[in-house]
Amino acid sequence: MLSSSAIKTWSWLHKWTSLVCTLFMLLLCLTGLPLIFHHEIGHLLGTEVEAADMPADAPRVSLDKVMEVAKARHPGLGGMFVSQEPDDDRVWFVTLSPEPLSQSGLKQVAVDARTGQALAEPQLDSGFMYIMFSLHVDLFAGLAGKLFLGFMGLLLLVAIVSGVVLYAPFMRKLRFGEVRHVRSGRTRWLDLHNLLGIVTLTWLFVVGATGMINTWADLLVRYWQVDQMAEMVAPYKGQPPVTELGSLQQAVVAARALEPGMKMGFIAFPGTAFTSPHHYGVFMRGTEPLTARLFKPVLVDAQTSQVTDSRELPWYLQGLLLSQPLHFGDYGGLPMQILWTVLDIITIIVLGSGLYLWWVRRVPAGKRETAAGPEMAGEMPVAASEAAK
Repeated sequence: MLSSSAIKTWSWLHKWTSLVCTLFMLLLCLTGLPLIFHHEIGHLLGTEVEAADMPADAPRVSLDKVMEVAKARHPGLGGMFVSQEPDDDRVWFVTLSPEPLSQSGLKQVAVDARTGQALAEPQLDSGFMYIMFSLHVDLFAGLAGKLFLGFMGLLLLVAIVSGVVLYAPFMRKLRFGEVRHVRSGRTRWLDLHNLLGIVTLTWLFVVGATGMINTWADLLVRYWQVDQMAEMVAPYKGQPPVTELGSLQQAVVAARALEPGMKMGFIAFPGTAFTSPHHYGVFMRGTEPLTARLFKPVLVDAQTSQVTDSRELPWYLQGLLLSQPLHFGDYGGLPMQILWTVLDIITIIVLGSGLYLWWVRRVPAGKRETAAGPEMAGEMPVAASEAAK
């Protein structure tokens, strides 16, 4: 049983952590809804790249040819990344940039892996989904925006924990999950707010925690660069950057020979954040549902096409990668997408009702009773009542 002072402390924590983060959590829930169905929305908007149907065993063109086709579209740009969708190996997505670490001026070309023909140029910095994604990830503010949203996620976790602590004294004289329909509208919303909050408790905690972890991605990658990546490329220290790149196809062949039981995830060009100025970074992925989310970097000399080092990612990057499917709900097909959507909508109701309850509480008691009838005086501790808002 919590003491009166403990209830007041938890109440204060729940009230203010909720108030500070609620508007931003509402924004994240609203922008997260279309992201759950980003592929389906892309098909409706006509922005998804569609590859022609061909036999599954149709031969693939060389990656060197793929790069020639992509660079012919933007001859002033250089290679940055090459990737494929995890469940579709028919299309290569080639990202080009003015410099290896450029943050703007990027272009992407989708190239058919069977025919070598350019299919489309997906827009990287415009469109509805770009706006939703940017608002959801960093508020168009880069690393500062990500870290700010990470702090809001931390406040959300504190609000969840404090709400759970206060739920027992709040329900002391009520049945579990009871919504009192005979009381005022505010009382019904209070009961509904707490009921839906408990229903979505686990999901919201997992999504909030994994979202907070994802905001640290840039910092974790930078630490990996100065930690393990520095060890992997130590023999090249002091050498000038590569100016003439060797065969990309041979680099991938070498990586696949080293890891024959894995699939290719993506390729990072020399000088980008995921490799060194001297290597192609070929990131292989597993074939099982769990290992398919994890990458193993294989560093290939960009001139000789020889593998120079390869090792498992450290625990902190593995944790980051495993948190992403839990956050986005993109690992269980349509049933998981529908479940994530329902829980997201319920969370929007919880957040919105919390704001409503706080705002109504600010109305003087006399006016509130005149407008909505007497409140639940004497039915629950005042501090617990405050905490439920």
